[in-house]
Amino acid sequence: MKHINVGLFVPHNGCPHQCSFCNQKAISGHREQVTPDDVDRAAQIALKNPDSRGGEIAFFGGSFTAIDRETMISLLSAAYKYIADGSFKGIRVSTRPDAIDTEICTILKKYGVTAVELGAQSMDDGVLRLNRRGHTSEDIVRASKMLKDFGFELGLQMMTGLYGSTDADSIMTAEKIIALKPETVRIYPTVVLENTPLAELYRSGEYIPQTVDSAAELCARLLVMFYDADITVIRTGLHSGGDVEGEYLAGAYHPAFKELCEGKIYLRKAIEFIKKNNIAEGKIEIHVSPKAISQMTGQKKTNISALRELGYNARVIADSSIEKYCVKITES
Repeated sequence: MKHINVGLFVPHNGCPHQCSFCNQKAISGHREQVTPDDVDRAAQIALKNPDSRGGEIAFFGGSFTAIDRETMISLLSAAYKYIADGSFKGIRVSTRPDAIDTEICTILKKYGVTAVELGAQSMDDGVLRLNRRGHTSEDIVRASKMLKDFGFELGLQMMTGLYGSTDADSIMTAEKIIALKPETVRIYPTVVLENTPLAELYRSGEYIPQTVDSAAELCARLLVMFYDADITVIRTGLHSGGDVEGEYLAGAYHPAFKELCEGKIYLRKAIEFIKKNNIAEGKIEIHVSPKAISQMTGQKKTNISALRELGYNARVIADSSIEKYCVKITES
């Protein structure tokens, strides 16, 4: 059963820096500070749906553990009573790597926090510095190890296409994240939003953003890397909603970005299978997991069209024996 989480956004509160890319108000659509009353209202609304039981109360947006201590504890306290009575299984928070220490971890544990996501973004210190992150890759390593030692589920967030970044350092970042063994990962291609330092760099021509296609090619590689490492990717691409569309300037934003990435994975897998097994041109049947029919077909049947250009008239078949990101092709 897929449980429903209660998401509460804490826009930019607690952040000691404005990172080059950050416009949290546009991303979240929230401009006011969350209060304990907001927590109660959101939880009560969610509990009207039976699928909410077993979900999490999540504080996202700003650096949750860097907001003033009294406010942080008031929000945790408001959420904790729903953990204590079994309405939700735990609390998830998002924060900065340099806003984690022993005292913070102790407080989070006391109030029922079960998962902590760190905005790592890059493991390249030069990229972190250029994008005004205000922390180092070593801070990410230190905080990740501390959170795991305290027994929290660790989530790490990374970005591609940052100012000064390359595909190579994004691959390196993924490799170093894998070495930290998080339970979950989020991958966010950089999007240029109004009212950010990155918007100024973009307008001056100093920053050239990824296209949707180039970002999808890279993120397709990253998805396979994390899958092979048995790490769950819980988000790929900036979510739609908030005021993203209203403040979007450039970059790899697409409302179905993960599906674009997975479409590229399946097309590559199909071509590799064809070459490896010397499949003759003509009619073929591509067997994939039932959940991967649309990804193998591609948005607007782009993968079917690409295979046709290579001489193959493909039909996609649901096959429950095929694992994720795998294909089996037969001539027909």
